[in-house]
Amino acid sequence: MKNNRFAVRCLLTVSVALLLIGCATPPPFVQVTPESQEAKNIVQGAPAPGVPTPDVPASAAPQVPGTLTPDEALFFQNYINRLSYLVYYDENSGLDPQLAKAAVSQANRYLIEKQGLSVIDFEQIQRNKEDQMSAYQAETGGSIDIITYIAQKLNADIYLEIDAKTTFGGGPGSWTGSAQGSMKIFDASTAALLGSISFLSPQTFSPVSPDAAMMNAITGSVWQSMPRVTEQAKALVGTATATRGVRYELVLQNTPDPKAVSQFEKNLSRRVREVERLSYAPGETRFALYAFVLASRIQDAIYDAASVSGFPDCYLLYMRGRSYTFNTGL
Repeated sequence: MKNNRFAVRCLLTVSVALLLIGCATPPPFVQVTPESQEAKNIVQGAPAPGVPTPDVPASAAPQVPGTLTPDEALFFQNYINRLSYLVYYDENSGLDPQLAKAAVSQANRYLIEKQGLSVIDFEQIQRNKEDQMSAYQAETGGSIDIITYIAQKLNADIYLEIDAKTTFGGGPGSWTGSAQGSMKIFDASTAALLGSISFLSPQTFSPVSPDAAMMNAITGSVWQSMPRVTEQAKALVGTATATRGVRYELVLQNTPDPKAVSQFEKNLSRRVREVERLSYAPGETRFALYAFVLASRIQDAIYDAASVSGFPDCYLLYMRGRSYTFNTGL
């Protein structure tokens, strides 16, 4: 009996030892293949090889950079949240003027009701096209289109252009309509295309007329597109602004002395966040200025820099939005 008990104890001891050894033994080596690494990346949120990184969602508005002062950060947030828009349509699209007016009005309605912004209405743009034509030719020489010029004159940050085509079908009492196109987002100051939102309406119906059916289609499409448009505008403008500041342009006329121009550039750079010289000629020099301040502060900075750079008689010729034209007074 004693021998049997001893044998059982030995067997139990060996079993426990083997179990402990098994627990301590590391798992067999697993080779990381490209496929398994790709799966790991996907689980961890990294893009898979060969798959393009998706665009940042429009709702992911840029965060305020940590290098800004509190005043600059506040200006940045207010600027992005209060972008001003001028909405018009592409006159070369062939869109019926009544449908175009309805589309522009619908976009403005969204900006007023959903964003709490003031807008520049369709009739005001039309009046400006007639009243500002001579000034437009004199100031730009046709280098930009008239609507961009008006957007700059009226201090818009974003020029939103609707480009659409409409079709109709059906018959009396049951007309159908559809609309297809895009809404292009331009930086009003530079006329640079920032982005575009495409739309394609579902088929709409009207018992009244084909024009009513098409109007339902285009106004519905514009209203549905505006949330994406405004979010993309904030994201794109914010990304461009976050690191350098709001972009202003300066044309300094009558600059025969390159040394004086260099001194002016140096003095101006102390008053704004960044100065970039775009071109130089004795007739005029062009700069891009970047700062987190209002346009009025930029004008003051230019005057201050000019007064200590040998241009005490420098004066403002005209201002369009964030673009200034000064003469050195030499």
